[in-house]
Amino acid sequence: MITAALIGNPNVGKTTLFNLLTASNQYVGNWPGVTVEKREGILNKNIKIVDLPGIYAMDTYSNEEKVSKEFLQKEKVDLIINIVDGSNLFRNLYLTLQLKEFKIPILLVINMIDTAESKGITFDLNKLAQSLNIDILAISAAKNKGVDKVIDYLSKGNFRSDGLENPYKFSTEEESYKYIEKILDLSVKKEEGNGSTVTDLIDNLVLNNWLAYPIFIFMMILIFKFTFSWVGQPLADLLDIGLNDHLVPWVRGFLATSSPWFQSLILDGIIGGVGSVVVFLPIILTLFLGISLLEESGYMARGAFIMDKLMRKMGLSGKAFIPMIVGFGCTVPAIMSARTLESEKDRKLAALLAPMMSCNARLPVYALFASVFFSGKETIVVGSLYLLGVVMAFIIGILFKNTLFKKDEEPFIIELPEYRIPTFKNVASNTWEKGKGFLKKAGTLIFSVSVIVWFLSNFNLKGMTEIENSLLATIGKFISPFFQPLGFGEWQASVALLTGLMAKEAVLGTMGAIYGSNLEQLLLGHFTHISAYSFLLFVLLYTPCISAVATMKKEYGTKLMTFSIIYQIGLAWIISFIFYNIANLII
Repeated sequence: MITAALIGNPNVGKTTLFNLLTASNQYVGNWPGVTVEKREGILNKNIKIVDLPGIYAMDTYSNEEKVSKEFLQKEKVDLIINIVDGSNLFRNLYLTLQLKEFKIPILLVINMIDTAESKGITFDLNKLAQSLNIDILAISAAKNKGVDKVIDYLSKGNFRSDGLENPYKFSTEEESYKYIEKILDLSVKKEEGNGSTVTDLIDNLVLNNWLAYPIFIFMMILIFKFTFSWVGQPLADLLDIGLNDHLVPWVRGFLATSSPWFQSLILDGIIGGVGSVVVFLPIILTLFLGISLLEESGYMARGAFIMDKLMRKMGLSGKAFIPMIVGFGCTVPAIMSARTLESEKDRKLAALLAPMMSCNARLPVYALFASVFFSGKETIVVGSLYLLGVVMAFIIGILFKNTLFKKDEEPFIIELPEYRIPTFKNVASNTWEKGKGFLKKAGTLIFSVSVIVWFLSNFNLKGMTEIENSLLATIGKFISPFFQPLGFGEWQASVALLTGLMAKEAVLGTMGAIYGSNLEQLLLGHFTHISAYSFLLFVLLYTPCISAVATMKKEYGTKLMTFSIIYQIGLAWIISFIFYNIANLII
């Protein structure tokens, strides 16, 4: 088995190349002792590709750089695949010179060759290879051009070994860049053009001092309209009709001769619980289709740049915008991605604020309540919850900045990639990854919770009983006084929020198991418009799922995890209490 380590700067196409080389033969985990993601894949059954974290250099001290350095020092690595951005070799080659110090054969893969050529940049690959004493291939990973050459090179296994001795001994960073400049003068030519590039022209618009924020807000509104008005919600409605008007009657007829308790388990417990969550899959897929399009196009990095000034108000740099955006998908990777921030203060603060971003697990709850209680205004209601989460994160960030985290701010540095037309393959892959995770959770955790909730709602210590006398009702009635001042003090809502600590989708799964297939009509008898929105506020702000809590403990310890649980429950209770009581006075 040949082991090749894939390494490069962030945003140079490393993930795209890794996916093309390994296809579906990928394994994802964490490096021992740290939470930096470890990705491995297999090419042609005998070549293992290890995707090392994206880094700029080997002489700093982040977890990503430590992982990369230790892997190259301690593991048996047959080849380093160093991928670089063809339009920015001057910066990228700094890491290349450092990689020479490991005395491992290197294949330099110059990516985005088409982008570089469009800028008037031409390469003499032979001269560059001679100067660096390594093999070089030029590709365009996004268009899958030249990747076959990389595969052929790896398959032959004839890696260049004459350049293992590293002649470059530079005492300072300045000396390294002077040498890079010297070899690029000999091997790379750039035509001086008078006109601006497409990226420059677009950035003149989207980064304009007056237009940047309106364009950013417009992009967010567009995604929400696409999700809740034009595509996602209509598809979810069709799926709901198919489930409740066709599948449920068919299953009921099929089980007509079976025992009542078994019918109830299948119809109310499993279909009612899991089905109430699965019908929102189109909404989730549509939302992340929109986000993937922004990421692939290059606009998301601009979003971080645009948000820097605003994020500074809450004690964070614009880079923290990325964990916040990730939080709209799932709180777990949002907390984990906060580790990429430069300072410990930024990492902890971002991890505490990320749960306020509405993860996709909350979305089905929002969508159901909005369709039942605010028909025709779903986009406004759901959008208000997403916006409120951002506003609350901003307010709490300012509070924590001036109390818990009184430290110097870090400088903001981010690379703005070239704009590009998103490819169908990459967008579809990213979107499906989100949907696959949702379906996996629905098929495992939500299924289990639905069955448990059905059992607890149909049995007590004496055997099968009515739901009002069940074990679930007993638990719910015990904790319901806590929620009474918020407008939803009935035991059904209480236990739904309790199971929501396992996964936010379980809130609907629990309600589906309790109320059965007639969930939407029954909700109208248990909530008013005001108490329904108060309930949504609590779902928005209270403690995220147990996986996020465990991630917080693993990343930052028990003390910060405990603090996050307490402050989030307290904040959710206070905001719901204020809204419910003021709204009742006004309306």
